[in-house]
Amino acid sequence: MSFEDTDMDIIEEQIKKISRMLVNAKHAVVFTGSGISVASGIPTFRGADGLWMRWNPEEVASIYGFKRNPAKFWEFAKELIVKAKASPNPAHYAIAELEEEGVVKAVITQNIDMLHQSAGSKKVLELHGSMSYVDCLECGKEYDWEYIEEILKKKQPVCEVCGSELLKPRVVFFGEPLPPDVLSEAMEESRKCDVFIVVGSSLVVYPAASLPEIAKRSGAKLAIVNLEPTEKDHIFDAVAYGKAEEILPQVVEEFKRLRR
Repeated sequence: MSFEDTDMDIIEEQIKKISRMLVNAKHAVVFTGSGISVASGIPTFRGADGLWMRWNPEEVASIYGFKRNPAKFWEFAKELIVKAKASPNPAHYAIAELEEEGVVKAVITQNIDMLHQSAGSKKVLELHGSMSYVDCLECGKEYDWEYIEEILKKKQPVCEVCGSELLKPRVVFFGEPLPPDVLSEAMEESRKCDVFIVVGSSLVVYPAASLPEIAKRSGAKLAIVNLEPTEKDHIFDAVAYGKAEEILPQVVEEFKRLRR
């Protein structure tokens, strides 16, 4: 048997373990990071091919950098979302299917790409906000993302009312607090769930990275699906290394088989 075969056996066993957790769950919660959206054409932020290797986060993702030069952020946003033309991938759809099956009660995400909603997930707690709406910081005019996106394909958007360049999407920049109501609800979901599944997160950004620990202290079973190991893998009951878009559909298939 080759090393590759051995690895596949290990992954299959972890998939079965996660599926059994879900079959026995009454209230499962899924927590996602940027890794889940890689197959949708959106790169991760950290790592060898991450966005932060090509973009300075202080310039394009901090509130201070944004206020100094909003054009730099919109240049970054154009690559991240507009050019990517991202659509949900099988991992997003698998999570939505588990919600439809009644086992997943909430999705907590660090992502701002809105792909969970596009896949059909109903309860999505966006810890870092989303691009759904854009506000003028000068006059308060609100814009839908679809409208701003069309403008962004040709030029940097400016406010049609006051002419300000400070059009800010409802995302959380570095230097800004997480939305307290969303964070509070995410912590409550972590406390009351009996299964907590992490998908595509390096678990290094706090306070979001503390959510699996909160779930574990409250008695939940923990699983993680990630391409690479994290420093927190030792606290998880099931660890499946691999691509989320390949593993999660298998989890759903096995879950349905066990439920028959």
